[in-house]
Amino acid sequence: ITPGELLCLGSSLAFSGLCYYLYRKKARVVARIQEAPKLQVDDDLPALVSAADGRCLPYVALEGVVLPAKAVLTSHYHEGLQGVIQKLLLKEHRLIWNSLARSW
Repeated sequence: ITPGELLCLGSSLAFSGLCYYLYRKKARVVARIQEAPKLQVDDDLPALVSAADGRCLPYVALEGVVLPAKAVLTSHYHEGLQGVIQKLLLKEHRLIWNSLARSW
């Protein structure tokens, strides 16, 4: 076995190990999402969020009636499937000028 073959084998094993690590990490996240508690959208939900640690519920599934702000989105691929767009919140972090790199 030549040193070039050993180098290729080692890099292939390292890359495979990295891919497997990333796969397992994402699989744990998916498992947490699938095990998320299901909550109803009702008047008790704000009190539940306020009582949670850090006023945040990490992974929950909300069930209830959602009303669209403007119009309902309909699927082009599945007849009768409708959806709405979630209101997005953009939070900008404070930028600090780095004089060494001359960038924000």
